[in-house]
Amino acid sequence: MTATISNTDAAQTISRLHTDLFIDGQWRPATSGATFTVDNPATGEPLAVVADGGADDARAALQTAADRQAEWAATSPRSRSEILYRAYQIIMERVDEIASVMTAEMGKPFAEAKGEVAYGAEFFRWFAEEAVRIGGDHTVTGDGANRIVVSKQPVGPCILVTPWNFPIAMGTRKIGPAVAAGCTMVFKPAELTPLTALLLTDILTEAGLPDGVLNVVTTSDPGTVVGEWMTSGKARKVSFTGSTEVGKILLGQAAGTVMRTSMELGGNAPFIVCADADIDRAIDGVLVAKMRNMGQACTAANRIFVHRAVLEEFTSKLGARMSGLVVGDGSRDGTQVGPLVEQKAVDKVTTLVADAVDRGARVVCGGERPDGAGHFYPPTVITGVDPAADLMHTEIFGPVAAIIPFGTTDSDDDSSDSVVSDNASADDAEVLRLANDTPWGLVGYLFTQDIDRADRLSDQLQVGMVGVNTGLVSNPAAPFGGIKQSGLGREGGRLGIEEFLDIKYVARPIAKR
Repeated sequence: MTATISNTDAAQTISRLHTDLFIDGQWRPATSGATFTVDNPATGEPLAVVADGGADDARAALQTAADRQAEWAATSPRSRSEILYRAYQIIMERVDEIASVMTAEMGKPFAEAKGEVAYGAEFFRWFAEEAVRIGGDHTVTGDGANRIVVSKQPVGPCILVTPWNFPIAMGTRKIGPAVAAGCTMVFKPAELTPLTALLLTDILTEAGLPDGVLNVVTTSDPGTVVGEWMTSGKARKVSFTGSTEVGKILLGQAAGTVMRTSMELGGNAPFIVCADADIDRAIDGVLVAKMRNMGQACTAANRIFVHRAVLEEFTSKLGARMSGLVVGDGSRDGTQVGPLVEQKAVDKVTTLVADAVDRGARVVCGGERPDGAGHFYPPTVITGVDPAADLMHTEIFGPVAAIIPFGTTDSDDDSSDSVVSDNASADDAEVLRLANDTPWGLVGYLFTQDIDRADRLSDQLQVGMVGVNTGLVSNPAAPFGGIKQSGLGREGGRLGIEEFLDIKYVARPIAKR
């Protein structure tokens, strides 16, 4: 049965939302009285008016977090675990409601929004379980004179900054480990999609999170608000998901107070289809890796490298699947591809495709923005992309599959069929060179039926995560993160909570008997 939700249902939920700032357990307007409007990207119509916080509000939020830190850190791991688990249960009871808000403000199809809600909730369940497993160590020095007791303590007040593309999952992925570790928080959700985050704040309050532990400042001026937090000296950690450009600014600011940092930054994911790949499986995989969230994900397959031996088959099948996807308002029954989040995103994708075509690429399907309301761009496949094209060196963040051929083939004079070149190692070396030719290193995807090749290429891809014969790597149980200019630290998995903990050891002499 196809999932659907009416715009009326979403409007009713949004009309009940708190849209002020949330500081010390109280909803309050911005000190200046300023507000900003949140629009529906499918229609361009306004959805809600939200408080527009400024520097005074930022200071008040962080001071509250600092004042509440010691008391919150002293709570038992079990009590923090139970709050997270209750929040998980509430989210799962209200999946449709939360998804309807997400679809309205961000645009993703309702069925996909429901999937994100369930995925986001899992971070609360995961970290509810991790909260009671924060460990330590006990050793004796080599000379037998001292005991060393190692413990882990909450790092302190944390700055959480999330992007617009996964409005609930990015929040739960940061709030979950912070709560589990015993850290207070100041939280700035993205200005394009703050409504889901405000709904999440209500849910945490309902679950029993004490006043002042989570403080939320919505703003249209993130530089001022986050800058105030970063330079205050009161925050001890920043966790940011967003562009590499902004991440570098925050890293520079964090250096001023030697603040702990977690940075999940940009990506330029290679998707490699080897000559021996199961093509139907690769098509399924690339549709997930490319079209999740309309291509608006840091994990999206940005550069699709296809071996020439299977290029024609892969391109034909992908074009047929992409051109058959249903584009429309995410709240409508049957929609598979929603709008992009804003007009700037449509303009960027249009420019990148035009540049690739100017450099010799061929459009297989899509490639032209439709008329009418909303920020729509059609599912697009282009092939024969020049490695110098602009979309090879930036995140596309749209529903555009860019295919780049690699490798060599031998042709039989008596047959039109192509067979794979014996020089497979040279083909692997070529695609590795192309895939690694980027300053980013978040994730890569690899499709092959040769386990030795899978291991070899996985080891040599310069990324933090590799999907082998799968187009989905995100999971709360896995340590999500990249290398190079794609970030620092990990979110999720057993390592996720460690980002919010400091290590302390106490040495004391062993009494002589």
